[in-house]
Amino acid sequence: MTRLDSLVAYPIKSLDGVTVDRAALGPNGVLCGDRSYALVEAGVDPETASVGGGGGYVNGKSEPAIHRLHASYDLAGPADATPTAVTLERPATGAVDADTATFALPEERDALAAWVGAYLGYAVDLVRDPGGFPDDRAAPGPTVTSDGTLAAVASWFDAIADAREVRRRFRPNVVLGDCPAFFEDRLFADHGEAVRCIAGEATVLGVNPCQRCVVPSRHPDTGEPLEAFRTQFVERRRQTRPPWTETDRFDHDFRLMVNTVVPEASWGATIEVDDPVRVDGAVPFDG
Repeated sequence: MTRLDSLVAYPIKSLDGVTVDRAALGPNGVLCGDRSYALVEAGVDPETASVGGGGGYVNGKSEPAIHRLHASYDLAGPADATPTAVTLERPATGAVDADTATFALPEERDALAAWVGAYLGYAVDLVRDPGGFPDDRAAPGPTVTSDGTLAAVASWFDAIADAREVRRRFRPNVVLGDCPAFFEDRLFADHGEAVRCIAGEATVLGVNPCQRCVVPSRHPDTGEPLEAFRTQFVERRRQTRPPWTETDRFDHDFRLMVNTVVPEASWGATIEVDDPVRVDGAVPFDG
């Protein structure tokens, strides 16, 4: 039976993730603590900012230097990835020396923002929302792929080391195991429908295949772009796309991973590594 193979939360949006054994589903169905903080250009309102490049968020779409900033975390609890402290490592630039610093959160978030801003060369704010800062605000639940998919995509590129690197490039929350590559493409249907899944004690609705951006084309540690990444990805995706992706949501081939919605009745439920995953099929969905 298909199962949850790994869970990854990203406590600060666009920075390193952390693998966890279990996760509560918090407000809006996000993994508790996932993307609960985000960096934005100073003075930007995150509620009105766009997650696209140049939209005010300091993320991999708009700022390649963010890939060279590395983070590790102290977490609020075994099922809550909200960071209580973060240790950041930055490389040397023309403005600052290479450095490592630890900040308690939320108490020292202004100090953290100043430290990051010195590295980037412009002022930033560290903003917080317990409901998270997902890329897809209409489908803010955990993003889903499978270990078979990650391995398949790794095989398309000589310059990509392995499935772990693919995971770090594409940044899913949930990786499924004991299923074929691209199994997650079964988890969406036509507009007006979603695919209902049961994972542990939670119900999750698969809504749409995730449209990709420039971030997966960059090395997760250095930000160096992989030449012709999008062209090669689209070509191989088209060649290997399984027949069950034939829906009106899959309108082009630069898509990988599935965006989800968690019904309010499952907010507060906990999912764990090795939980079985059952696909119930398509249900009406207004979204």
